[in-house]
Amino acid sequence: MHWQRTLKKEIICSSVGLHTGRKVNMKIKPASADVGIVFVRKDIPDAMPIPADFNTVSDTTLATSLGLNGVTVSTVEHILSAFSGMGVDNAVIELDSFEIPIMDGSALPFVNMLKEVGTHVQGKTKKILVIKKPVSVKEGDGSAVLLPAAEFKISYEIDFKHVAIGRQSYSLNFSDEKYEKEICCARTFGFLREVEYLQAKGLGLGGSLDNVIILDDDKIINKNGLRMPDEFVKHKILDAIGDLFLLGMPIIGHFVAYKSGHRLNNLLLKELMRNQDCWEIISCNNKEEVKHKLTSLKIPSFRILDAVQV
Repeated sequence: MHWQRTLKKEIICSSVGLHTGRKVNMKIKPASADVGIVFVRKDIPDAMPIPADFNTVSDTTLATSLGLNGVTVSTVEHILSAFSGMGVDNAVIELDSFEIPIMDGSALPFVNMLKEVGTHVQGKTKKILVIKKPVSVKEGDGSAVLLPAAEFKISYEIDFKHVAIGRQSYSLNFSDEKYEKEICCARTFGFLREVEYLQAKGLGLGGSLDNVIILDDDKIINKNGLRMPDEFVKHKILDAIGDLFLLGMPIIGHFVAYKSGHRLNNLLLKELMRNQDCWEIISCNNKEEVKHKLTSLKIPSFRILDAVQV
C-alpha cells in the first residue's frame, strides 16, 4: 500500500526572496490527507489558499508562479521538487511575501528540513497517473515528452552556447534516495549580464553568489565552483520534478526533455490532461486494481523519515 504522507510537525524558516532581496518568513505545516500542497499569503488579509496545481500556474518567466484571484506566489518549483522527491503529499505553506525563500538556490535546505522534522504516514492511499500513450509539446527548438514506462524516469538534455556549460544530458530512474543524493543539491544558475539587467529593473535583487551559480562570458565566477560537473542539467531535472508535481500525484512514465523549461513543462501537463486516452489514474487502495494493472510497474516508495530527536 502506498500511503499519503505529511510532515510530523511544523517547519519555520526564512531567507531572502530572489527578486525582492527582502527577508521572507515561511511556515510549512502538516495537512490532512487529500489536501495536497497549498500556499497561503499571510501578508494579504482574507487571501484564499492557492493550490499547487498546473491550472493555477500564472507565469513561467524565470520561475514557476501560481495565482488565484489576483494573489500570486512565485518560485515554487524548488520546494515542490523537495516535496515530490521526499514523498510529501500534503502540506500548507504560509508566507509573508509573494515568493518562496530562495535559500541556497537548490532544494537541499528544504530536503534537510523535511528530514529533520520527519514525515507522517496518513490513513489514505496515493493515486498514481500511469502514462499509456506518448504526449509531447514543442516550442522553438525545445521539447518535452511523456512516454509509457515501467517507472518514473527522467531524461534531460540542455545545450548552452557557453564554454562552461555546453551540451549536458542526464537520465534518472527516480527514487527518493537518488533524488537526495544526485539532484536536490543542484543550484539554479544565471548569466552575469542577465543578473545585472534584472537588478537594474528592480528584479533579482536577492540573487547572489550565495544562491546562484553565476557565469560571465567565459567562466563560472563563484569562488567554490560547482558542486558537481553536471550541476546545470541536474538543476533542470530538479525544476522539472517540481513542475511535474503540479499534477497532484506521482507519474509512472518517462519524461524526456530537450532544452525545456517551466513553460514547456506546464504546457506538457495541460496537453496530457486534454488527451485522456493517453493516461490512466490508478487508486492504490484497490488491491485488485493494483494487482492486475501495476504488477509490471514500479511505483515510487519512500523511506519513512523519523524525526531527529533533539
